[in-house]
Amino acid sequence: MADPVSWFVVERGWDVAGSDGGKLGTVEETLGDSSRDIFDGLTVGSGLLSKPRYVPAELVEEIVEGCVRLSISKDEFARLEAYEPPPGGPIRRR
Repeated sequence: MADPVSWFVVERGWDVAGSDGGKLGTVEETLGDSSRDIFDGLTVGSGLLSKPRYVPAELVEEIVEGCVRLSISKDEFARLEAYEPPPGGPIRRR
């Protein structure tokens, strides 16, 4: 079993898994303020023709090297909204 890692090391392309362990997509972007260690969440791509979905930090169960595991199922993930950058520009990214 891999040791947990910080959100600071999450990279684009890492797998994102649901609560059942099945792959939901890949990390597109981490969102937050690294200077204050505030992790806001992730954008997760699930296919070439779909918009990335926003996953708030509170739905991230565990981060290990190469994979982010969420506390929600595939069905719950499918109901998450597409990511839209906030007005006035994106959230500060790491």
